Formats: sequence, structure tokens, C-alpha cells
Amino acid sequence: MTDIQAVIFDIGNVMVHWDPRRLFRKYFDDPEEMEYFLANVTSPKWNLEQDRGRSFKDGTALLSKQFPQYEDKIRLFDSHWAETLGPEIPGMVKILNQLIENNISVFAITNFSAEKWPIFCKRHAFTTLFQGIIVSGEVGLVKPDPRIYELAVKRFGVHTDTTLFVDDIEDNVITAQKMGMIGHHFTDAYTLKADLIARGLLASV
Repeated sequence: MTDIQAVIFDIGNVMVHWDPRRLFRKYFDDPEEMEYFLANVTSPKWNLEQDRGRSFKDGTALLSKQFPQYEDKIRLFDSHWAETLGPEIPGMVKILNQLIENNISVFAITNFSAEKWPIFCKRHAFTTLFQGIIVSGEVGLVKPDPRIYELAVKRFGVHTDTTLFVDDIEDNVITAQKMGMIGHHFTDAYTLKADLIARGLLASV
């Protein structure tokens, strides 16, 4: 039998597809310009500050001053943010329910804007299945900062050596492993399920 008693999930691109291209393909005629915009204007580094707690109002205002030629598109990131969300990743809610049925505790740590999180929860009922969720924008910490993992261990009441951490970002998984957790670098539900079966967390049928 496995010693794992809890699984901590990431949300974006683990439970639900997220990609700002879903929104901006509608507003750029040139794919190369769109990629430039996403890499250098509304960059992952810029977006991470919203995940850390900065408001979208402040974030978009700051960026619009730096890139006035893109102001209308920058503001879309806030006003049309919901359009960056894709569908739930097939098989993941089922896995979540199966773990719960097998008496495995399930939690989440997500890099997510505090102001956008309620919108997300209204769209995705599976968020109520977690026994606890740490939202980066609510606590002012983002993965892979070790402090957010430390907070999770304390708040969730789990032990690192009996906790499996699942994330699509390898650096986030590496930090979890350095802190003593068991790590799974997420690529798809099928591979995750196979790993959970191998660890004895799910039945093979």
C-alpha cells in the first residue's frame, strides 16, 4: 500500500487549459506579432505580478504607459480575461473524485489572480471538491517560492513525505521535491493516472 495520504494539485493547465492565445488570436492578424506581444508586453513575468497580488487595473495601466501602441490589447487581458480559459482537461475531475472516494485528501496551490479567482470558481464546480486551496494572489506568494509550499503544509496539515505534488511547471515540482514532497510533472491525465495506479492511489480498472 502507498504511504501517500494527500495530493496537492496545480490548477492552470492541470485541471483546466489556460492560454492567452485563446483570446488574442481574435485580435491579431499577424501570428508573429501576437507572439511578440505575449512574450514581451503581456509577458509571463508581468502576468505573475497579478498572480502575486497586483490588481489588473494597476498592471494594465503600468503596461499601457510602457507600450501605448498596444494599450487597447493590453486592456483586453483584464476585460476579456475569461476568454483565456479553455475547457477542463479531460479525465482530471474524474481522477479528483476517485482520489476522494479512496480517502485521499486533495488540495491545490495555484498561481492565480485573487480578483479573477471567484470568476474561475463560478465556472468550475470542481473547485469545491478540494479540502483546501491556496491562491497565490490572496497570500502574496507565488510558486516556486518555498514559502508558499511551507504555508500549504501548515494550512493543510499534511506531511511532506506523504504528499504528492502535481504541477505542469517543472521548476514548481522541483521545489516541492526539495521540500520533501513526492513530485509529478504533469503532462496529461493518462500519464498521471498511470502514476497514481502505480503508487496504489487508484485502482487499475
